[in-house]
Amino acid sequence: MQSTGRALPHRIVIVGGGAGGLELAVRTGNALGRRNEADITLIDAARTHVWKPLLHQVAAGTLDTHADELEYFAVARNNHFRFRLGRMDGLDRAARQIHLSPTFDETGEEVMPRQSIGYDTLVVALGSQANDFNTPGARENAIMLDTPAEAERFHQRIINSCLRAQAVDAAARKPLMVAIIGGGATGVELSAELHMMNRILANYGLSNGVPGNDLKIAIIDAAPRLLPALPERLSDSVTHELNVLGIDVHVSEKVVEVSREGVRMASGVFIPASIVVWAAGIKAPDFLHDIAGLETTRNNQLVVNHCLQTSRDPTIFALGDCAACPQEAGQPLVPPRAQAAHQQATLLAKSLVRQLRGKTLLPFRYRDHGSLVSLGNYSTVGSLMGALASGSVFIEGKIAKLMYWSLHKQHQLAVTGVLRTILAVCAETIDAVRNPRIKLH
Repeated sequence: MQSTGRALPHRIVIVGGGAGGLELAVRTGNALGRRNEADITLIDAARTHVWKPLLHQVAAGTLDTHADELEYFAVARNNHFRFRLGRMDGLDRAARQIHLSPTFDETGEEVMPRQSIGYDTLVVALGSQANDFNTPGARENAIMLDTPAEAERFHQRIINSCLRAQAVDAAARKPLMVAIIGGGATGVELSAELHMMNRILANYGLSNGVPGNDLKIAIIDAAPRLLPALPERLSDSVTHELNVLGIDVHVSEKVVEVSREGVRMASGVFIPASIVVWAAGIKAPDFLHDIAGLETTRNNQLVVNHCLQTSRDPTIFALGDCAACPQEAGQPLVPPRAQAAHQQATLLAKSLVRQLRGKTLLPFRYRDHGSLVSLGNYSTVGSLMGALASGSVFIEGKIAKLMYWSLHKQHQLAVTGVLRTILAVCAETIDAVRNPRIKLH
């Protein structure tokens, strides 16, 4: 058969379907895949997407993952890219291939064999995972809220503990103690969500007999205050709110051991706990460390330049939490936040189009729009920065709550479009009336 001489489409492979990776796949799919200018493939180890900042709500049961998750195959079909199920575990830069480990079902039967996928441009958007700093007992005895599956596992343990308490005489019942290691946004938001969950459970009869007195929550952090990366005023406001809720706050306390009985600090203080959550520190997946000779940090992040290209291979890009992205001279690296991943995905989508058409890449400049921390139904506090204010403006209450809600909707808009986002809001409104306020199973 005579060759047509037609060049194959440029192969863009995006590994990681988190906030940044999925948004990038949607944007490049609609810009390049629609016209067959490029073959875009998104790879993820899960079949569905849940926005990671919502995992604390999944853990508390105040958000049903099945109502909020997006099917990768469906999003791919609607936005002109392909989805492949798999977990990256290797890279061959010379052959321009990534390797995916086999996938198994719950019975151990192989679903997907080991695969190798070729690329012309590779984008690594694998996000981050909890960093236990090799603390003894942390991996064995603490739950890391890195995935929806782990958040669901935490929720099941809470519900099962409540069910067990019902079988015990009221006089013998003891409060359930939950220790949260890490005073960042995840730990703070989870603590408030659990407090709210406890009061709702009491309304459904799942309490130890004294509503509000059957769940004890402690937050532990080695820093001198909660939310150390955010403005001090925001930290003080959040600490005050948590104290009002009766949540124990332990700062300047380094955890040295996690056991089945509880958490031990360097100071000698021991906090007994039935459930321990590790939410202190993050790192990129371990297999990325020095992968295929690429430059990485001690937290396994891929070192990239201002155009998000890895320092040793211009055909490989990285974005989000797994990328060590520089800012202007004298400033720290771009922080691992959802807004940074969103901004990087938006810019890189434009850059990949430009590169394919022979134009130069665009430099990334991070714009800090502020921070918001939700304390369940009790409060939301935050600071607005950048174009919204000269310096920083502190907000709280209903305005802050509305803005926090809008962050998730902005992500949905970027991924599913206006119509589907409007329909999702309508469905959420109906579910709020039809379903219990929390997941009870």
